[in-house]
Amino acid sequence: MEFQKFLDYLQIEKNYSKHTTAAYCRDLSAFEDFCDTSYDGFDYKEVNYPMIRSWIVSLVEQGNSNRTINRKVSSLKAYFKYLRKTQQLQINPLDKHQALKTESKIEVPFSKEEIRAVLDSFEFDTSFEGVRDKTIIELFYATGMRRAELIHLTINAVDFAHKTIKVLGKRNKERIIPILPVVEQLLKDYLQAREQVPGAELTDSLFILKNGHKINESFVYRVINTYFSKASTKQKKSPHILRHSFATHLLNEGADLNAVKELLGHSSLASTQVYTHNSIAMLKKQYGQAHPRNKK
Repeated sequence: MEFQKFLDYLQIEKNYSKHTTAAYCRDLSAFEDFCDTSYDGFDYKEVNYPMIRSWIVSLVEQGNSNRTINRKVSSLKAYFKYLRKTQQLQINPLDKHQALKTESKIEVPFSKEEIRAVLDSFEFDTSFEGVRDKTIIELFYATGMRRAELIHLTINAVDFAHKTIKVLGKRNKERIIPILPVVEQLLKDYLQAREQVPGAELTDSLFILKNGHKINESFVYRVINTYFSKASTKQKKSPHILRHSFATHLLNEGADLNAVKELLGHSSLASTQVYTHNSIAMLKKQYGQAHPRNKK
C-alpha cells in the first residue's frame, strides 16, 4: 500500500507533527504486514471489514490493550477516509466499526507536597545540568505545557519584557503563557549557564544537552522520573503527570475552567474536564465539612 501521499496530507494539510505522522505510518505498516502474511498481498480497494476484524483479533491475541488496538484501527480508518476524500474509494470499510470498550484512564497528579519536595527541598546541582533540570521541572509545573512543546521551545519564545513564553502547540497553534517570577529568574540563570556550553550558539533551541545538542523526549522523561522518584511513590512519574498536576491544582484553587483550557491549549472544554475529577472530590469534602445540614 502507498502511504506517503496520505502521510504528506497529514503533515501539510492537517498540520500533524512528525511524531504523530510516524505513529500513523507504523500502524498502517503493521496492517499491511498482516495482510501480506494472511491474505498473500492485496490492493487497498480489496480491503473489507472481515479482513480488518481478523487483524483486530490477532492484535488481541498478541496481548495488545483495547486502547492500543483502538488507536491502530483509528489510524486505518483515517487512511480509508482519506482515500474516500480523494475519490480513490467509494466505501470506507470501517464506517460502521465500533471501538472496543476501554476503562476510564485516571492519572493521579503529584500532590503539592510532592512538588514542593522536589522544587523547594531538593538540592539541585549548581552546574549547567542542575540549573537546566530545575528550570525544566519548574516550567512544566508553572505552565502546564506538553513535553513536545517544551522540547521545541526556542530562546526567542521567552519574552522577559512581557513576562510571557510563546508555545507552539498541536496543529502548529501558538499560545502565550504568563511566566511566574520564580520561573523568570530560573530562565535568566539558565540562559547564563547555557552560554558556557560548547556549541550552544549553533542552535536556537532553548533547552540543550551538555554537548550543545537539542534535548529529546526520552531525556525529558528521564529528568522528571529521576527527580520525582526521590519524592513520590506514585507509579507514574512523567511530564504529563506534571501537566495534570498543573491543571488539577489550579482548579482546586478556584481557577476558571475556561482559563485553564486556554493555558493548556485545548481546543474544547471536554478535553479540560478530565482534570476536574480531583477538584470535584475536594469540593465534596469542603461541602461536607461546611454545610450546616451536615453537622447534625
